[in-house]
Amino acid sequence: MELFNKFTDTIFLKEDSNLEKMIEELKIERNKNPYYKDKIDYDIRMLEIGLEGEKEIAYELKNANIGMYVLHDITIEYEDLKAQFDYIIITKGYIYLVECKNLMGNIYVDNNGQFIREYEYNGKKYTEAIYSPYTQIIKNLNILKKKWINNSSKLRVAIQSKYFDTLWYKPIVVLANSKSILNTKYAPKEVRSSTIRVDKLVEYIENDIRNYDRTLYNGKAYMEELANSLLEYNTNNFNNIADKYKEKVDIKLLEHKLRAFRSSRSKKLNIPAYYVFTDEEMKKLISDRPKDLNKLKDILSEIKIKCHGKQIIKVLNE
Repeated sequence: MELFNKFTDTIFLKEDSNLEKMIEELKIERNKNPYYKDKIDYDIRMLEIGLEGEKEIAYELKNANIGMYVLHDITIEYEDLKAQFDYIIITKGYIYLVECKNLMGNIYVDNNGQFIREYEYNGKKYTEAIYSPYTQIIKNLNILKKKWINNSSKLRVAIQSKYFDTLWYKPIVVLANSKSILNTKYAPKEVRSSTIRVDKLVEYIENDIRNYDRTLYNGKAYMEELANSLLEYNTNNFNNIADKYKEKVDIKLLEHKLRAFRSSRSKKLNIPAYYVFTDEEMKKLISDRPKDLNKLKDILSEIKIKCHGKQIIKVLNE
């Protein structure tokens, strides 16, 4: 019988990450735009740290010998909501929804569920609150649930919705820095039971499977079916950090072109630069991007449009 077949492999149906794509795109933007080099370098480093943490989880899962299907970096949309899961792990028991954090320093969770990070940098000790990764994964779980309800019949939802949070999906926070000390002694029970270090991940899953109702175990074929159905939810419409720099680069380049045009035009006609357009008018030109002379009327005076309008439109549309 399939339920009792010895399936111990870890099968990645999706192993790539959007983090890798974002890092590559940021490197391209860094080369294009020296204005934001330091900020882009910082974002690249943060993404690389996150990716290193996710690779730690992948290593543990690949050597688990439990039997599971794994999806890496899944983004699910429902209406105007978006949920991003670092990992979805399908086992014969639970389906784990994983929020990965690779943080420097030690992590303490207080009795209100607030995550607090303590670390040392350049000889100074710092203590700071961070946005709760548990809160984040619960929000993502709720978006997934709305997606499931929307895609299911009313009868199925009425019968099975109670299982969604109890027998099907289990949100967990995995801290990928194995050097960190995790202290959840005073954390609320639901946070304490769902927050683990990466080196304890496999042990955590094994313990869950031992305590799961054996009569409800999923067979390999059904696990694969579940994994593929979740993979179909995945969208490539993820929040790409590089996009904010692409827009900034465009603005800087356009500003540079307009300033160069204004300087050249004022010298050619022997007039002050602000007779072409002022700095405030230039900001408006950049934000509105008028496509024709008629649209320029909302920004420039008639005399400026008559003298320089066609050339300005040409610069804006290049």
